Amino acid sequence: MTIITVNHQQIETIDLSPVTMMVEKLETGEGILSAEQQIKFKIDYTLSENDPRELSEIPEIRLWFIALNARYPWFPILLNWREGELARYTAMVVPHEFKRTEGIQYNLEALDIFIMGKVFTLHQWLKTQGVTGNSRLKAMAQIFGYDLDDSFFALLG
Repeated sequence: MTIITVNHQQIETIDLSPVTMMVEKLETGEGILSAEQQIKFKIDYTLSENDPRELSEIPEIRLWFIALNARYPWFPILLNWREGELARYTAMVVPHEFKRTEGIQYNLEALDIFIMGKVFTLHQWLKTQGVTGNSRLKAMAQIFGYDLDDSFFALLG
């Protein structure tokens, strides 16, 4: 498991260096996919005691994750899905509401666009990494309640 710590200053300046350094290390070493589902984020961002917001409700943090998503659109494949990192990452870039009793409630149309965009992006990216098969993409989509059929992937080429 790799934990990437992002501090207040890095968030405020949209400094992606904690991720960039890790990616560069992987690229020159064992390869990006050696960290598949191994990444967690630790967000070190202090809120005042009376601030009830979740981290995904703070615009500066969301902007940092939007920049990360733009630079490394394949990054979700590295997140530790089992520990909720994919859901948290998604909350950072997809409009949602947070309800104390029900948790994250994504805007469904925005979630559709995000998931389908990731499926298209990751399908092509995984091919460039020499990965065949669609089980990873199916599993990722299933986390959000999507059931993708093999015939769908046939359309992607």
